Amino acid sequence: MPNTLCLGDRAKRPDSSGLLSLVGTPIGNLGDLSPRAAETFRTADLICCEDTRVTSKLLAHLGISKSLMRCDDNVIAQRAPELVERVLAGERIAFASDAGMPSVSDPGQVLVELARREGAPVEVIPGPSACVTALVLSGIPSDQFFFEGFLPRKHGERVRRLQRLASIPGALIFYESPYRAEASLKAIAEVFPQRMVALCRELTKLHEEVLRAPAPELHEQVVARGELKGEMVIVVAPPTQEELERHEAALAAGSQVNAAADPDELLRSDIAEALAAGEPANALAKRLAQKYSRKKRDVYAKVLELQQQ
Repeated sequence: MPNTLCLGDRAKRPDSSGLLSLVGTPIGNLGDLSPRAAETFRTADLICCEDTRVTSKLLAHLGISKSLMRCDDNVIAQRAPELVERVLAGERIAFASDAGMPSVSDPGQVLVELARREGAPVEVIPGPSACVTALVLSGIPSDQFFFEGFLPRKHGERVRRLQRLASIPGALIFYESPYRAEASLKAIAEVFPQRMVALCRELTKLHEEVLRAPAPELHEQVVARGELKGEMVIVVAPPTQEELERHEAALAAGSQVNAAADPDELLRSDIAEALAAGEPANALAKRLAQKYSRKKRDVYAKVLELQQQ
């Protein structure tokens, strides 16, 4: 099964009027939508989006009535060749995820990659981004930062992933759901007990809130608060020089977790175990792509390969 998308012989020479626009949309406050973004939606021949219900509400706010094409994680790879062909033929196509910037822990990357490879014009209409908004709002040093996205679901995998991130000399940014925030903070407190952590929720909305404290204390606060609502971003402060030195010493002593293991073999082992347990291929590819920091389509190809064996 090929790992890359292509248009084949039907690809046309780029038309000067065709354009693919990746549109940043509000993460909460609709007032954050830029005039340029609104104009891009108005003039588009086609609007593609992660969820038609979400984007239709945004368009209704703008007084725009247009048909929408769903392009979520499940179908965007299959629809990308057709969309790029339409851009090459002269159409103006706008793409938006549910909130924030497309391709940042949201669909979009596979479409842009194919458009670039086939010579289709691409532009980005900048807009709000939850990870950058939370980083600035947290007050945690932001000279350097690393955006991880979502942590694994299981505690052991979550801890191991955090341990692998321990040596990054910058702030760590994670997205999290209200249902797993407490569990993620517990793991963060276990791996980074000395670091300051900020939990930012309901960004740009009426009940925006930032909870900030040393990791163990913040975990206790969240446990005491009970259920929290809204999408969340967790920001972890960078390591101190002393922490980095300890980590380097541990590496020198050969104690890094899974340091000697072959990442490809670990991935294949995880896939085989999950397939045996009956986990759906698409959900499995998405989960392991996050765990191993790989492209979902590459992991999906390995899943299909092992299914056929």
